Amino acid sequence: MDRRRLLLSLVSALAAPAASDAAATKSFPRASPVPGGVARIRLGAAEHAPRASIGTERVLVVRDGGEWIALVGIALATKPGSKLRVKSERADGSVEQFEITVARKTYASQHLKVPPGQVELSPEDLARYERERAHLAGVIKTFTEEPPSSLAMVQPTPGVRSSSFGLRRYFNGQARNPHNGMDIAAPEGTPVVAAGAGRVIDVGDYFFSGRTIIMDHGAGMLSLYSHLSEVDTSLATDVVAGAPIAKVGATGRVTGPHLHFTVYLNTVAVDPALFLPA
Repeated sequence: MDRRRLLLSLVSALAAPAASDAAATKSFPRASPVPGGVARIRLGAAEHAPRASIGTERVLVVRDGGEWIALVGIALATKPGSKLRVKSERADGSVEQFEITVARKTYASQHLKVPPGQVELSPEDLARYERERAHLAGVIKTFTEEPPSSLAMVQPTPGVRSSSFGLRRYFNGQARNPHNGMDIAAPEGTPVVAAGAGRVIDVGDYFFSGRTIIMDHGAGMLSLYSHLSEVDTSLATDVVAGAPIAKVGATGRVTGPHLHFTVYLNTVAVDPALFLPA
């Protein structure tokens, strides 16, 4: 190759990251600074990624062209109008504070009358649930330094997506926790694939969620798949996006087969629809 062609090749190679950065921008989750949504904060330019946090929890930071972006998950319990403060620490020791004003979003509610025995847990079931809740809370705090290879996700199983994220159910007038995921209707045995590349960090059979897989995609971005009939992967396995990991089922406390799919950022569940193609 002559010197001129070599120079052109080097120029093209240097220009390539800009194109990939543009593609990365398009793959960002849709910004929605509401309870259960994702806020996007521009942290500015720097050679190294700033360390961002909200309270005690680390926040996902990714590069977008010449600057860094923080993607902040907002808990469903956050009150509209409240302000969340994000701290950004740079490698040179400088610190900046950013503020998110949480906008209002109204989620659906459902009031049900059921026999009391179907609502209250037995002492044995309650003890099991508390043990599992503590274990899962620890898993969801997983934070690995390497960011996700992609922020875009694939729908983990074919089927109709419910709009039940954020739905709050009231049983006999008593409020239950809002629904923190997306339900996808599919027949039992339908393959379930990894929504993104990552590592399997938990496999279990739990009281409410049944057979469950949790994956770490990096920097506090996790995904959860539950009510599975079969698990086709194992703990500490690295999985590529779209690889089969399980099959749809009806395990746990459910009335029929479907996939419950949750996405977490900085330990809070956010609307999976923000990461999926519209």
